[in-house]
Amino acid sequence: MGGEPATGMLHHVELWVPDLPRAIESWQWLLEALGYALFQDWSDGRSWRLGATYLVLEQSPALTADRHDRRRPGLNHLAFHVESRAMVDALVAQAPANGWTLMFPDRHPYAGGDQHYAAYLEDRDGFEVELVAADPPGRE
Repeated sequence: MGGEPATGMLHHVELWVPDLPRAIESWQWLLEALGYALFQDWSDGRSWRLGATYLVLEQSPALTADRHDRRRPGLNHLAFHVESRAMVDALVAQAPANGWTLMFPDRHPYAGGDQHYAAYLEDRDGFEVELVAADPPGRE
């Protein structure tokens, strides 16, 4: 497939956030830990790129709410591949210091089922990410 993006691959995702500096604190840590690199930086936004896809955080003056609600119509969460269970565990351990809260802690890391090793994290603005281990599924 070379370096060219395939038809249907995501080009970018743009998240409107209520507080850009606060969002950058948590998202920069996570995206860079997942291998993304800073791509763009301007007064009202920042983006990080991995391959042909990039993720944008932007503080827009047109926001109609001060917090994201994943249970309303629109984006529920973003899910990222993670190379291993060990890396998922390391990210979960570092998450609180970087503005993320572990969701469903009583069912972690199998909140998605016995064959799905993942962490569900929520940032201070209500955005959820799912970190899915690439290791073979199932409990050890």
